[in-house]
Amino acid sequence: MKHTVEEVRLKNGVQGLLIDVPDAAVMNFTFQFRAGSRYTRSRDIYETAHIMEHMAFGANARFNSEHEFEADFTKNGAYHNASTSDMNMSYIADCADFEWERILDLQLLSIATPKFNEKEFIAEKGNVRNELTGYLNNNARLLWPKLQQAFGEQVLTYEERIKTISNITLNDIKEHHKKTHTTDNLRFVIAGKLTKSRKSKIIEKFENLDLPRGERFEFIVDDPKVPEKPVYINRSDQKNISFGFSVIIPRQLDDYEMDAMHALNHILTGTMYSRIYGQARKRGLTYGVYSGASRSLKDSAWDFEGQTNFDTAKPLFELIVNELKRIADGDITQDDIEAMKSYALGSFQMGGQTVRSIANFYAGRYFWDGFVRDYKKQPEYIKEISGDKILSVAREFIRDGVYCLGAVSSNQEELVEDISNTLKNVFCK
Repeated sequence: MKHTVEEVRLKNGVQGLLIDVPDAAVMNFTFQFRAGSRYTRSRDIYETAHIMEHMAFGANARFNSEHEFEADFTKNGAYHNASTSDMNMSYIADCADFEWERILDLQLLSIATPKFNEKEFIAEKGNVRNELTGYLNNNARLLWPKLQQAFGEQVLTYEERIKTISNITLNDIKEHHKKTHTTDNLRFVIAGKLTKSRKSKIIEKFENLDLPRGERFEFIVDDPKVPEKPVYINRSDQKNISFGFSVIIPRQLDDYEMDAMHALNHILTGTMYSRIYGQARKRGLTYGVYSGASRSLKDSAWDFEGQTNFDTAKPLFELIVNELKRIADGDITQDDIEAMKSYALGSFQMGGQTVRSIANFYAGRYFWDGFVRDYKKQPEYIKEISGDKILSVAREFIRDGVYCLGAVSSNQEELVEDISNTLKNVFCK
């Protein structure tokens, strides 16, 4: 969809992007604060941010309860939601174009003037406890916090998070909101039909937003450590192995290197004809395996995740190691590169079909470091990806990376140790 982007920086510290999509029939709003669980006052009340997010659409300056607010907000089909991560708290909404101003007003009302009351607090403590307990049935949710801890990140597992809920008071909720929900800590992305008059109205609303000044919090960075052994979680009811492993290097990849890693992951696991996933499916070794790259302020990670049966675990990891060795040996053909570029260009064009997808393209990066991606140049960036760049970054992970394997299974600790040792054949020199 055709669109133009304008960055807004207001005197009260609010910053955001206004994305004009002239043909849009809907409006999308995304608001973000660095207000996640790591910014709570103490690890003993780790779930404070999460509970506060659950209460965000409850009683406020105009509505006496969550039910009243929800009934009014959704009466014309509008949608809203919120999420909390280790670092961030985000609020999103979609609505029909004709009611964009009403929905924006309601979003800002709920963010700026919540009336945290005891009744809703008790209810949401219960809801959060139920949500987290449900995650205990998800092997990936169990595994990745443990892997993060193995690398030195000061996060809590879901079981540990549940235990903090009883420690949290209503005053903790109010204190966290006051600390984190300030104009200086607010970033936004709004996409839809944004005429000149609409932009003026939006800016005026942010300039008059009923929030105090504050600070834009820096990302929290933990001291890294080298994992001593694989992470193993024993669950007696498991009939296979859910696994994940990370390889971490101690620096932040640049944009071109990230593009190269995205390209490499497509070659390895992106399709049914990819080198790892495609071959594994063809040989009956796994139903699915994924790989991806990410970066933070001081390091970058290369992650793999999947499931496999007990008898196919060793052959699957031998396949993974063999394919990574091929990469280390420089075995990428021009046909591999051209096939990746063709797929990436097609995916990019298909990815911009909705207002929300356009907003999401900008939001993740903008909220992270304030960088505004150039949508029109993405095809050029894809075409510029080279085999040399892919090999250079991949070899750095293989040569310098610290790795750790994690697994959830039933009485298979020796097997997990064995496949972890298989990974040593590529990551340990």
